[in-house]
Amino acid sequence: MESVIIDKFQSLRTPFYYYDTKLLDITLDTIKSCLDENMHVHYAVKANANAKVLRHISAAGLGADCVSGGEIQASLDAGFKADDIVFAGVGKSDWEIKLGLEAGIFCFNVESIPELEIINELATECGKVARVALRINPNVGAHTHANITTGLAENKFGIDMQDMQRVMRLASEMQNVELVGLHFHIGSQILEMNDFRALCLRINELQDNLEAEGFTGLANINVGGGLGVDYQAPEVNPIPNFKQYFDTYRKYLILRPGQQLHFELGRAVVAQCGSLISRVLYIKSNAIKNFLICDAGMTDLIRPALYDAYHKIENITPADDASDNMTVYDVVGPICESSDVFVKNYRMPQTHRGDLIAMRSAGAYGEIMASRYNCRLLPEGYVTEDFV
Repeated sequence: MESVIIDKFQSLRTPFYYYDTKLLDITLDTIKSCLDENMHVHYAVKANANAKVLRHISAAGLGADCVSGGEIQASLDAGFKADDIVFAGVGKSDWEIKLGLEAGIFCFNVESIPELEIINELATECGKVARVALRINPNVGAHTHANITTGLAENKFGIDMQDMQRVMRLASEMQNVELVGLHFHIGSQILEMNDFRALCLRINELQDNLEAEGFTGLANINVGGGLGVDYQAPEVNPIPNFKQYFDTYRKYLILRPGQQLHFELGRAVVAQCGSLISRVLYIKSNAIKNFLICDAGMTDLIRPALYDAYHKIENITPADDASDNMTVYDVVGPICESSDVFVKNYRMPQTHRGDLIAMRSAGAYGEIMASRYNCRLLPEGYVTEDFV
């Protein structure tokens, strides 16, 4: 983080989010350099819907993966092309489906028979044909937090594999639905490529079974996203290993001639470019603990409280002296909840009231999940261009 930008932070109300759009653009260029002509990346808007961030991503030519009508509208407003937007989610409401139909989005990722029936009904009313991909639950586990797995039979997402052919037949009989592919997603913050390999092998198996039953001609395979980032050392690995990720699919997924391959990356695109900037309010000590109490709380960054997630914390205020005194703190916020803790027993340079601290790797599931609990103000979001 450049010192000239940090200097400008001093006058801003904290807490706030800062997005390094130079790093974001490098990340986007890296993604594009790894793609084949038949590969398409739809950015998962749920990770971060800051309008300035979205405009950077749409300008790079990525599509959008949306899970609500609000995300569809935010994507359109940010310049994403409607025919590059996919719409997922187990609970699409009627107005959201109609918005997608009227906008002419690429496809709906359908998660149940009742949803398929409603989409057909609404498409008929609107005089439209809805392109759909069936989201199949592949019952493939992922090495990640239990709350962010999505591909197991016990999860609420997707259509069971044993029901796939029946639903495909049903879709083929509908007048206002066009079946254009299959969709999968096994979870988030996945760092083991073997998890994606397992998904590839399951998709291969399912496609073989479908062809044996006479189902051919699926134009699109959507494998979701899930690629994780390095929360421990963001300065060492600011850009995920996209080449290894895409190469895993190249090696293990057997596509049929002409099939297009779609990805829905979110965290891997934006996590490392974002930091939550907070001001130290108090240093409180007792017989066993030093508490660093800052003005950011779980209302601003809920991941530590929700997932026991780790974010590297740095004091970004230049020190008045060259002291290297290290102190162990519990870094906590002001919210009236015992779970309002960012990290315990954290070793960092001695910190003082008024210092600014940065919680790194907060570009994904940070600002977008902020709340007004305790009647707090929502954090602002700034980008590099705001300071030049």
